[in-house]
Amino acid sequence: MIFKSYIIEQKIETIGNHNIFLFYGENEGLKKEFKEKLITQHKEEEILNLFQDDIIKNKDILINEVINKSLFNEKKIIFINQASDKVLDIIEEIADNIKEERIFLFSDVLDKKSKLRNYFEKSKSCGIVACYQDNEMTIRKLIFKKLSACQGLTNEVVNFIIQNTGLDRNKINNEIDKIMSFFKDKKIDLKTIDLLLNIRSSDDFNVLKDEALNGNKINTNRLLADTVFEDENNVYYLNLINQRIKKLSEIDNIKKDNSDIESIISNLKPPVFWKDKPQIIMQSKKWDKAKLQEALKKTYNLEIEIKSNSLIRKDLLIKNLIIELCSTASSA
Repeated sequence: MIFKSYIIEQKIETIGNHNIFLFYGENEGLKKEFKEKLITQHKEEEILNLFQDDIIKNKDILINEVINKSLFNEKKIIFINQASDKVLDIIEEIADNIKEERIFLFSDVLDKKSKLRNYFEKSKSCGIVACYQDNEMTIRKLIFKKLSACQGLTNEVVNFIIQNTGLDRNKINNEIDKIMSFFKDKKIDLKTIDLLLNIRSSDDFNVLKDEALNGNKINTNRLLADTVFEDENNVYYLNLINQRIKKLSEIDNIKKDNSDIESIISNLKPPVFWKDKPQIIMQSKKWDKAKLQEALKKTYNLEIEIKSNSLIRKDLLIKNLIIELCSTASSA
């Protein structure tokens, strides 16, 4: 059964009694929002995060989680990340055994020929929603909705936020969090917004991120010592890393042995910013599918840890991740 994303955005409960649900598409920010809403909605239940590759290697992992009940939780929420047609046979096998459990799959773009997409669209018991890329209208509505309680919100302020973040929902949400925190009891003014959302402050981190993903250990170590990590931006730093890894993964899925990487990058949607192209070309030569999948697991698990533990040194975790990524990139 097909659902519209804007309806689920308004009320996640719209998913209803569909025990298996698929979110797919290029809008990583929207998929992330849906996942966070589901975690909040089911916070009293046991939540498991699995990756398709792990399930493919050992399908008993998922089967056992569905069949075996927890001693403490009757209900169980299972997230399956990086899902594709390869997992469909296993989903079909367990579908009839799912009772109290809820399974949510998250996929990248699935074309109309996708078996997984067709299965969910035609099924009456399963649900599916396409997470298409945001346009200026949807982003504008998002900003006005989330900042509706703030005084001084104007079209000029909204335009400035969009100009500084583009149409990237992850970046938008990060900046909105900063605005809501800073202007909690104050009136929003454009001059302060300009200082608060100065995207240029992330330039140093972007240089560090690129050197790490290029496997340049000398420059990475030097930049780690010189770069200032702002506490409120740790999730944003992680998002920057994650977005680049996902972009490299997208390129890896397209390219063949003799493919022209530069041509592939030029044809990506949404387009790659011209300043990033040289770095992405170099990085695409360092990272293969296995390395990228492992890196995505690390960033995903780190995000969960950062958000669930307020006492840990988040900057140290980000730095350790950067060192691990640099080591992976430099390995044969």
